[in-house]
Amino acid sequence: MLKKIKYFSLLGLLFFSITCFSQELDLNIINESKNNFITFMVENHTFDRDSLENLFDNTEILYGVLESISNPAERVIPWYEYKDIFLTDRRIELGVEFWINNYDLVSSISEEYGIAAEIIVSILGIETYYGRYTGNYSVLDSLYTLAFAYPPRSQFFLRELENFLLLTREEGIDPFLINGSYAGAMGNSQFISSSYRAYAVDGDGDGKRDLWKSWPDIISSICNYFLIHGWKKDAPILQRASFPDAIDVEIEGNSINLNHTIGSLIAKGFVFSSDLALDSPATSVVLNGEEGVEYWVGFNNFYVITRYNRSEKYAMAAYQLAEQIRYNFELTTNKQ
Repeated sequence: MLKKIKYFSLLGLLFFSITCFSQELDLNIINESKNNFITFMVENHTFDRDSLENLFDNTEILYGVLESISNPAERVIPWYEYKDIFLTDRRIELGVEFWINNYDLVSSISEEYGIAAEIIVSILGIETYYGRYTGNYSVLDSLYTLAFAYPPRSQFFLRELENFLLLTREEGIDPFLINGSYAGAMGNSQFISSSYRAYAVDGDGDGKRDLWKSWPDIISSICNYFLIHGWKKDAPILQRASFPDAIDVEIEGNSINLNHTIGSLIAKGFVFSSDLALDSPATSVVLNGEEGVEYWVGFNNFYVITRYNRSEKYAMAAYQLAEQIRYNFELTTNKQ
């Protein structure tokens, strides 16, 4: 059996100032790390060394990627500004339009997987504006940059680069032709490479998993991702709460894990209504809203949304956009 090279140990060799991207990179260290990664791919996945060397000879470090990943919107702006990015009249209008135009497809896949149709549409609206914007970064260059020039998360992106190369080989895709987000998310569902390999579904039965052009594949893959991560059909997502007494909780410093129960949050002083059992897992969400502090209680399905993007602000936006789309859809079509 081939000895597996632990390329993750190379992280200590990488040096890059994450606060000053104009600093010159040490290309010798990057090349050493790259060559060890190539050896890993050759010995563990039977890639051709010359082909990989040629591949990486035609990649480049993207400084814009390094700047973007250090300042994601989820961390740098408060909730009342973050939500205004997604909860717009136009995004809601286009969500209703997409749902109407794809009603039979969305309905059938929603029923098959048990995922609420409005959540499907909302995710598409947030991720790619219903297929209009899927990203302009070269996924190969982005992952190359983050794997070899961004030490804080190099281990993660080395795995993603590994999965990307495996994905392109498995699906017969030219790695140079794939564009996506600065973090390497691809297609209308914006799956990273490992998620694409693990959760993408051939929804139209043509033998391929196409997350760019096949809406059956795209919608089925989103639903499959949610289902595998524990989505419960018709279960609640969030509940608005109040907190009459002073609360010692850091605003927008929430845990997205279900580290409370309904009973423990009630005991802590949160006031909300729920039909779930007192021992049901839950989490508190405290955000800075336009009119002051907002208190929410998130349930299992809220946690599942954060598996798609590990941010409570993202999950809140997805939930509230879904609610608005559903409300307007029902007004427009009288389907309730």
